[in-house]
Amino acid sequence: MKSKLNIALFSHSLVSDWNHGNAHFLRGLARELVHLGHGVRCYEELGCWSMANLMKLEGQLAIQTVDLFRSAYPELDVRFYQSSHPEFQHFLEQELRDAHVVILHEWNAPNLVNSVLALKQKYNFIALFYDSHHRAYTRAREILRFHLHLLDGVLAFGESVRRIYSDGFGVSRTWTFHEAADLSQFGPMNRAKEIDLVWIGNWGDEERTHELEEFLMMPARVPPRRIVVAHGVRYPPHAIEKLSQAGIEYRGYLPNLATAEVYAASSVALHVPRQQYANGLKGVATIRVFEALACGVPLLCSPWEDEERLFHPGLDYLVVRDARQMKAELEMLLGDARARRQIAEHGMKTIRKRHTCAHRAQQLISICEELAA
Repeated sequence: MKSKLNIALFSHSLVSDWNHGNAHFLRGLARELVHLGHGVRCYEELGCWSMANLMKLEGQLAIQTVDLFRSAYPELDVRFYQSSHPEFQHFLEQELRDAHVVILHEWNAPNLVNSVLALKQKYNFIALFYDSHHRAYTRAREILRFHLHLLDGVLAFGESVRRIYSDGFGVSRTWTFHEAADLSQFGPMNRAKEIDLVWIGNWGDEERTHELEEFLMMPARVPPRRIVVAHGVRYPPHAIEKLSQAGIEYRGYLPNLATAEVYAASSVALHVPRQQYANGLKGVATIRVFEALACGVPLLCSPWEDEERLFHPGLDYLVVRDARQMKAELEMLLGDARARRQIAEHGMKTIRKRHTCAHRAQQLISICEELAA
């Protein structure tokens, strides 16, 4: 295996994180690979869905968000393409002729992924498919549009997802490749506590509506009234009205690189996994868990089973069964600074020991060495 790899990363976007949580981890992973001495080129479609919505809906904040990304990740080489351009095939051939490893994220168009895979034999690169979504479980037919048989392997962000590719799709080489926290951007900060409870997450496609009503809105309605804040996008008017009726302040889109400051200003954070990760894909930990723990904010979670034993439930965070327990645990934490500090410190320790982007970069290089051997 070469000591320095040329790695091509095709993702939906790294520049925009609007309704695109995958950008969080991929940014940190790419940076750590650069710090290990590898050449990393990142590719995204010009005018992709996330960027188009960021620019359309967020006004001046969109410009600030892009500037924030550029200043936070100056070492990332992001290159744009248009798959509909007549010279697109020539662009791919020019960019991939010296690539040793190509990583293709699940949220790429099948024509892009399959066009890259068609060049694999010609240029002899390792091709890895990275899946950090529930689509393989909920909409398997869409995944089968990718030419999975041409891959060297699949990186899945949870063991339950990995098994789908291995047992269901027949991919011979698969690895569990969890998301992780980018410690260069996510860590404890000294800020005055202005928020009692913060929820950061998108409304999305009604995938956790009931859970948000039970674990966020219902506890917020019960006295004593607390300062509860919600951030995220794709909240329809009726959802914003429900938040308002519960006494929750909806503050809209929050650039991911501003998240650490919001966590620092919050006494407690809430994690509500989508239904898929509490049911059929049990054990999958999504990026918000890693980032919240890295920032040292005490975390309350709606029902979620850590089947892969990534963390220490009860020590790194608290899991609540229902709205009543949610309210009780919140009041306990708000009234006990020592308990908040203990949970925060334990969670940060677990992240730093096992779940940083640096850990995942080392794992990725080990996988590439395994494939080369």
